[in-house]
Amino acid sequence: MQIGGLQKQTLIDYPGHLAPIIFTNGCNFRCPYCYNKSLVEGTANLMPVEKVFSFLKERQNLLDGVVVTGGEPTLQKDLLDFLEKIKDLGYDIKLDTNGSNPEKLAMAINQNLVDYIAMDIKGPIEKYDKIAGVKIDKDKIKKSVELIKEFSHHEFRTTVVPSFLKEEDFKKIARWLKGAQKYYLQQLEIKETMIDPRFQKETPYSSQKLKSFVSLIEDNFKECEVRGIE
Repeated sequence: MQIGGLQKQTLIDYPGHLAPIIFTNGCNFRCPYCYNKSLVEGTANLMPVEKVFSFLKERQNLLDGVVVTGGEPTLQKDLLDFLEKIKDLGYDIKLDTNGSNPEKLAMAINQNLVDYIAMDIKGPIEKYDKIAGVKIDKDKIKKSVELIKEFSHHEFRTTVVPSFLKEEDFKKIARWLKGAQKYYLQQLEIKETMIDPRFQKETPYSSQKLKSFVSLIEDNFKECEVRGIE
């Protein structure tokens, strides 16, 4: 496992859990607005896996979940063994993914190695190549969506980039994901570490506009909200 970082605890990322966040190194997407540049490009300073498990063992009575995110965790060859060792310590696991590896996702589900799955939806499927910054196997994305929709605890979320996504796009996404438990629109964060610095000049939608998108699509989901606004 290539571990590119560890956040010692969060109350936000894993619903109902106090959990650390483990960041894996490397991603196969190049979303230009992503601000985890070193993780995406695989240049983050690596942390020994032993140090991660030492931390988890020390806090077994204080934390009850672990978030495994990236980068893209499913690129890691030994991800399943890593998740199994975390489960052996008694933790629930939330796995974040871009949905590009449904085969490994299915294995994690079938081996009961995950308790909650969150998948980033970049936009309507026809816009994936443009938004992700690389050519995408769209059939794999669709397969991951179907796997996750059938999984007991899940969410989908979209970072709302105005130059990529308009009102009609959210209607398309809602038709695609219809019946999912949770779908969130995430406010775009402007940071200096964005992969494409031109996106530092992007003007995010207002909170009012984001809420208007939610009102158009919320009937398709059990829960649909905006994240990242005051």
